[in-house]
Amino acid sequence: MAKKDRGQSRGDSARSLALLWGPQDRPGRSGLTVRAIVQAAIELADRDGIDAVSMRSLAEKLGVGTMSLYTHVPGKPALIELMIDTVAGQVYPGGGPTTRPGDWRAGLRLIAQQNWESYLHHPWLLQVMGGRPGLGPNINRKYEAELGPLDGIGLTDVEMDSVLTVVLLHVEGLARWQVSLQQVREQTGESDVDWWSNLEPALASLMDPTGFPLGSRVGRAAGEYHQSVGDPAHELFFGLELILNGVAVLVGRAD
Repeated sequence: MAKKDRGQSRGDSARSLALLWGPQDRPGRSGLTVRAIVQAAIELADRDGIDAVSMRSLAEKLGVGTMSLYTHVPGKPALIELMIDTVAGQVYPGGGPTTRPGDWRAGLRLIAQQNWESYLHHPWLLQVMGGRPGLGPNINRKYEAELGPLDGIGLTDVEMDSVLTVVLLHVEGLARWQVSLQQVREQTGESDVDWWSNLEPALASLMDPTGFPLGSRVGRAAGEYHQSVGDPAHELFFGLELILNGVAVLVGRAD
């Protein structure tokens, strides 16, 4: 049974790849195209979240019968793969990181900034990104472009891949925090400053700061600096500079 299941999984993956790499502008009997379906799904997810995306809700948005969608896309898992790949193709409107030859720092900063903005524009991405990357054409083009600033600076191929992975995961983690903070603010209607103003007196009455001298001192300094529980955007670029300095050590070793 296990062998059969693995075979079915490989078959599903092969069908998904064929859909990702196949023509997406070919209209069916209803006049719909895969591209139009995917774009409508992205708009729905951007507005209402990924849970609002279903074949039925998508059919209603497009004004067609649900079954007509299945002639283009076999189901929601395949649809999500198409959505992720489509958004990957929109991260760099100009086609990819373009910097002066050898200016890998500027290239990695651009990569961080563009991926950060993509997550904030499409927060549902943070819910659907899997452990195994999709292998559609846009994801491959994105990977190719993002490796560009690291090529020829003295890193091995494995180091190039690892540096890019570290940068992208750094961005993803802080984008997740940013989106979560924004959701809490919207749900409670309370700013971070108001949240702390309401909570601080109660905390002060319960916690003896002499028992937490470092936490009290550093936490107060950070809170006053950010006027918030934290600032993911600040940590994004603070942490990125640390990563870049680490990459510089590898590059210097090669020199």
